[in-house]
Amino acid sequence: MSIVTPSGGFDVVIVGSGIAGSIVAYQLGKAGKQVLIVEGGPPVPKSREEYLQTFFTSNAKTPESPYPPTIQGAVPATDDNPLGQPNPSSLNTPRYTVLQINAWQNRNISYFVYDAPQAGIAPDSPELTFAFGSSYERVAGGTTWHWLGTSLNNLPNDFQLKSRYGQGVDWPGGSQFFYRLLPYYRKATEVIGVSADKQAMVELYKTFNVEFSGEYGDNYGFPMPGIVESMNDVLYAQKVTTLKVDDIPLFVTPTPQGRNSRPGNRRQCAGNTNCIPICPIQAKYDGSVTLAQALQTGNVQILYKAVASNIRLNGNQVSGIDYITYDSQTGPSTGTGTVTAKRYVLAAHAIETPKLLLMSKNNPGWPNGVANSSGQVGRNLMDHVMYLAWGLAKDPIYAFRGPLSTAGIEAARDGAFRSQRAAYRIEIGNEGWNWATNDPNTTLSDFIFGQNNTQLNGDSLNQQSQPLRFDPTLPAFSKLFGTRLVNALNAIYVRQLRLGYLIEQLPDPDNRVQLSSLTDNLGLPRPAVTYRIRDDYVRNAFVSAKQVSTQIFNALGAKEYTQLPAAVQSSGDTVTPTTFEYKGDRFTFYGAGHIIGTYRMGTAPRDSVLNRRQQSWDHSNLYMVGSGVFPSTATANPTLTIAALALQAADNILHDLG
Repeated sequence: MSIVTPSGGFDVVIVGSGIAGSIVAYQLGKAGKQVLIVEGGPPVPKSREEYLQTFFTSNAKTPESPYPPTIQGAVPATDDNPLGQPNPSSLNTPRYTVLQINAWQNRNISYFVYDAPQAGIAPDSPELTFAFGSSYERVAGGTTWHWLGTSLNNLPNDFQLKSRYGQGVDWPGGSQFFYRLLPYYRKATEVIGVSADKQAMVELYKTFNVEFSGEYGDNYGFPMPGIVESMNDVLYAQKVTTLKVDDIPLFVTPTPQGRNSRPGNRRQCAGNTNCIPICPIQAKYDGSVTLAQALQTGNVQILYKAVASNIRLNGNQVSGIDYITYDSQTGPSTGTGTVTAKRYVLAAHAIETPKLLLMSKNNPGWPNGVANSSGQVGRNLMDHVMYLAWGLAKDPIYAFRGPLSTAGIEAARDGAFRSQRAAYRIEIGNEGWNWATNDPNTTLSDFIFGQNNTQLNGDSLNQQSQPLRFDPTLPAFSKLFGTRLVNALNAIYVRQLRLGYLIEQLPDPDNRVQLSSLTDNLGLPRPAVTYRIRDDYVRNAFVSAKQVSTQIFNALGAKEYTQLPAAVQSSGDTVTPTTFEYKGDRFTFYGAGHIIGTYRMGTAPRDSVLNRRQQSWDHSNLYMVGSGVFPSTATANPTLTIAALALQAADNILHDLG
């Protein structure tokens, strides 16, 4: 679309059109402010059928598989690149994908550039480096295209981790930050259209001594009733109440969801388990919903396929954003430009935002980049590192139906234990062993070709020394066909259970995004990423999660199939990406898709990038939004907090504009 500059110029330029950028744009547009969004990716397609078709024809059904630029079949397949993943240096908007994790040391595949692990480093060393576990999108609407939909508040103690438990850092103002954010949490549920069981949430928060009152308490309701729980959820709810973690009783809570439980402005959820990577009917909210609302105000314009490349300064004030345009993903740049406004907002998430700040190092007096007098830009990269456990239920629970998760066990999100180990929430998966073993494919292959990758068709024992062959009347490594194959698969798939522990990670300044010497097709630096899990605080949570999983599966009468990871390889051609040893055991972590930190808020300019208003300490007309502003990961999936903070930032910007 062509851009028409208003007679008085733009009030605000926003870089990025994901949920955070779109919310800020919509709030400002409704208030009559003139807004321009600079988006590096392509527009939202007129029909999501285009993305669905790409997903259907992809060999690997990953979170990024529907979205451009294509991540499979881009180049001829080779032994070290069997899916034909593109070279990031050939793309104008490359991004990090989960397919790149196992190829993290191959710079012709991985967008992130990593140093090789230290030769001979011990597998239990805190200095062992890893591949980062989470990915993102660079398209209009952003990463919420493939988010799970979980819409939980953080807890007051999440904001005062240092002062309450002596770990990590506090958010500015500690627990008061929660109460200042509470009205925006409520507003965010309206923006997303959250479906939730209010009474269940009231009961949950009471266990954490959180008593809401007044407008934000009993008088408040969620926009839609909760999503119907799965049979999977019901089984856990019946059985886990006999258990405790660190003397905290366990119970199941239905999860607030960013998807319609009944028809509204969008369609009602029809239970498609492939809502990661894409909801085929847009029952699930994504950022394109709010982006469309912003554009409909008539005060918001957007420039697509325009990659922000530099932030200009005039003294201490931002005076413009430079960008580079392109037509096709692998084609040459088609032009450059600069956009100007009274205020600027960076909303390009926790990787591309710090990259842009660090690239902008040619302004006099700012050799380390814009907003970086503290040297904190790019530091404290975090995720909710995940421990996965899986098993088979005694009776069918009919996995692979409904959204990927409709309930969780939230009791271990806070407690006195946080002085010793990280908190976690336990997500109950509805998608069988899809994440854990790439089912239904792997089990099918095992019983057709006589393999045992799932441990269902051989002589395997689990870590509790129980035999795992699914049908003891069949010989090991059976090759089945016809009715016997169908019966075996039907009996297995409907019993598959999966638990995921979202473990909070502490900020570590050495976990960071920097600029590498390698570039993309536009000549912009690719991110150099350093990532470790150093803290015993976090590693102790993996030990706890493993023990609790076994207790839960035992309580369910299920058999656990969680596999012990292969030994860590810290050198050679197959360097292990996400496995470590701790206290004599071996763990693999998974990314939750929650890229956090890298331009955090704080109470002082010496150790943070932003003040509590999400305003740069260094440049008063520059704001940043998204999960990059989080000082710590806290315990909830971050999207509702991202939305609440974006709403809060929009109010701050409106106040400052006058």
